Amino acid sequence: MLNNPLKAYRTVENATLEGRELEASLLNRSAARLSAVKNHWEDSNREAALDEALRYNQKLWTVFQADLMQEDNAMPAEIKRNLLTLSFFIDKRTFDLMSFPEPEKLNILIDINRNIAAGLSNAASADMPGR
Repeated sequence: MLNNPLKAYRTVENATLEGRELEASLLNRSAARLSAVKNHWEDSNREAALDEALRYNQKLWTVFQADLMQEDNAMPAEIKRNLLTLSFFIDKRTFDLMSFPEPEKLNILIDINRNIAAGLSNAASADMPGR
């Protein structure tokens, strides 16, 4: 049994969520991390927290980029192009934040993650019978 209830919940959550729901959950988690850094900008551990949140978000979007580049990805070409363009913007903003950190610069990353997550959640709900 896991000692940390939150860790146990996340383990179960990751095991039970699939596809779009999992992606939405990860995007929301990343947005929450970025938002926490922004809300506690004056904390003494801000630099480490910012680095951790940005790296988590960057890894997440790198996975999305890799998936979008797969030949067997069935997503329509225009949507793939748009998401790849968005992911390149996220990369650029991330590197800018690492070099020149400002709390306001986090807003766009937070908003993008939350908006994409909302769209994925709506799509997942529409795909489920009985909803």
